[in-house]
Amino acid sequence: MSYLESLRVFVRVVELGSITAGGRDLRLSPAVASNRIKDLENRFGVRLLNRTTRKLTPTEIGRAFFDHAQRVIDTLDEAEALVSSFSGKPQGVIRLTAPLGLGRRLIAPLVPTFCEQNPGVDVRLRLSDRNVNIVEDAIDLAFFLGQPADSTLKWRKIADAPRSLVAAPAYLERHGIPKRPEDLAEHNCLLLRYPRSPEYFWQLQTQSGPQKMMVGGRFDTDDGDVLRAWALGGHGIANRPDYEVAADLAAGDLVRVLPDTPPLPAQFGCLTPHRRLQDPKVRIFADFAVRELKKIF
Repeated sequence: MSYLESLRVFVRVVELGSITAGGRDLRLSPAVASNRIKDLENRFGVRLLNRTTRKLTPTEIGRAFFDHAQRVIDTLDEAEALVSSFSGKPQGVIRLTAPLGLGRRLIAPLVPTFCEQNPGVDVRLRLSDRNVNIVEDAIDLAFFLGQPADSTLKWRKIADAPRSLVAAPAYLERHGIPKRPEDLAEHNCLLLRYPRSPEYFWQLQTQSGPQKMMVGGRFDTDDGDVLRAWALGGHGIANRPDYEVAADLAAGDLVRVLPDTPPLPAQFGCLTPHRRLQDPKVRIFADFAVRELKKIF
């Protein structure tokens, strides 16, 4: 492995705070990643990292070295992007992230086609319904439902994604059909929650404008597909994107609840750090994904 590749390992290990996590992100075993760090330390004759059984932190010289190494890697990536822009052949790795259900249904099917069209590009797709720190996790492109709060990121809207409140007929037979939004307080609402998530509410479209409804339920999850499964099992009312439950609604396995006051649609789009959008391979993938996804909405 070259010196520059060892620098990449060191930078990712420090960014992620773990040799295992840094190695995994670069598709290296913990042993190989650890050896790359040791090679750098032997090269300079200094300790770059303090290691304990629970924590890894850079030493004082390690922190200074990290700052310079990170600039070297950024400069190299920018140089590669410049060459790619002239050659017309994108090269390198694109790191993508998306919510679980959206990623499985809409983003994952795009990846093989894109890679076939662009053989010089590798794609790493990470799916999670939890908040992802795009900058810290070195994400190039993040697909997102909702309006992001971070103004330092560039937002590209793809479409409005309609949502519906849905439940299984069996649940409504047992517990009754809500007639007005306030009736949701008497029902088991299936919620998407995760540690440090904000207080949960549903915003419904009414004749007088958006209405915020505080809702609750006996159980929640951080996986949107689990919410859909619970709804199909007759365990409560879920607030899901239409693309996710369209087949269930068509089959009658789920029905819309309060169809005259549906949830506000979610904005569907992609996020990228401003600098990375200039990378041709990121821009090309974004254009490709937006073009294909607009066919669905």
